[in-house]
Amino acid sequence: MSAANETRTIRLESMTRVEGEGGLRIEIHDGTLRDVKFDVFEAPRFFEAFLRGRSIREVPDFTARICGICPAAHQMSSVQAIETALGITPGPEIRALRRLLYCGEWIESHALHIYLLQAPDFFGMESALTLGKAQPELVKQGLEIKKIGNEVMNIVGGRSVHPISVCVGGFWKVPRRGQLLELVPRLEWALQASLDTVRFVSGLKLPDFAPNYECVALSHPREYAINEGSIVSQLGLDIPVRDFEQVFLEEHVAHSTALHSVRADRGSSYLVGPLARINLNYTHLPPIARKAAGERGVAWPCFNPYAGIVARAIELVMACEDSLELIRNYCEPEPPRLEYALRAGEGCAATEAPRGLLYHRYRFNDQGIVQSARIVPPTCQNYRRIEDDLRLILPAILGRPDAEIVDTCEKLVRNYDPCISCSTHALRVSVDRNQA
Repeated sequence: MSAANETRTIRLESMTRVEGEGGLRIEIHDGTLRDVKFDVFEAPRFFEAFLRGRSIREVPDFTARICGICPAAHQMSSVQAIETALGITPGPEIRALRRLLYCGEWIESHALHIYLLQAPDFFGMESALTLGKAQPELVKQGLEIKKIGNEVMNIVGGRSVHPISVCVGGFWKVPRRGQLLELVPRLEWALQASLDTVRFVSGLKLPDFAPNYECVALSHPREYAINEGSIVSQLGLDIPVRDFEQVFLEEHVAHSTALHSVRADRGSSYLVGPLARINLNYTHLPPIARKAAGERGVAWPCFNPYAGIVARAIELVMACEDSLELIRNYCEPEPPRLEYALRAGEGCAATEAPRGLLYHRYRFNDQGIVQSARIVPPTCQNYRRIEDDLRLILPAILGRPDAEIVDTCEKLVRNYDPCISCSTHALRVSVDRNQA
């Protein structure tokens, strides 16, 4: 029987580096792609459920446990949603300190993904351990940049993983100016290392692949948006955060326990994350980051998902540059947190987690007890887009051996930097070949 008449199913039983357990099923019939499904089998997390009945004062500490890599993102979205419902607005000093905490998270998360998770793909190596043996100085640099991001989080947030200083209205405890100034030499080194990172990733050979994305991100008129802004896209979308659930819809799909997010009006996928952010907010990059972005041979806007590693490196520069500016201008908030009276309310907020737009909504009673919670992480918003990309890239490679198809699919998925929670799982691949 000719290869054209062959029917085969390629299964990745457990794909590495996705949020929870996930896999991939590719069905090929008569030499053409019949179907592709990105299956995500997340272990039940129950955060939206067990936040019900909890005090709003507990919410920041609970939501920080959602992720060990981007806990500050969940804290910022949750406290700002609650503050919106309470009608309180922390002052500029608290706002600046929160942005600094977020910058620390971007630094450690982006460095982790660039150097440890995605760089091995470009060297044909199975892991960062293998890459570290071949290019130890490269991996050491990535680890050191990540360490500096963790140090920022530790000083501002009280610890580097699952920070404890954030609270509704501000911070339980704020750092002294001298503590932050001690970080300046470290961040100055990280800034130069981040510029080296941009040069490094810009020299990688990227596959030629440019789908027609709708990029979605926060946008702010005066800064590169992280903690606040309106939700925009290059297709003309410009809405306040409170309209998120009218424009974006989460759908259940039969083949996955994870929800897929789509545009509610047309059921289409969209892209969130660093590539979308730079495409939409290029002009708001701070000077050093914008200069780096303009010199590295990528024409912005760019719709090649493989250029996401370049976008992350540019944001790494941005986060270091912003951190230095925030520290040099730092004034200790006085008071460190605003007092507030409990009242019934409902509020929402969106921030930019390292992986993209993150939305939280809460409703609570007049005792400050949560009645309902809604959390839409960026990884779930990208799932449908990932499947769409796989459908576009697979037809051209179906004639290759299964191992090459598997490798290509994994590399494509890793462009999205799916949640790190299962990144250390071994990859198990089974291939079923059936004769038609």
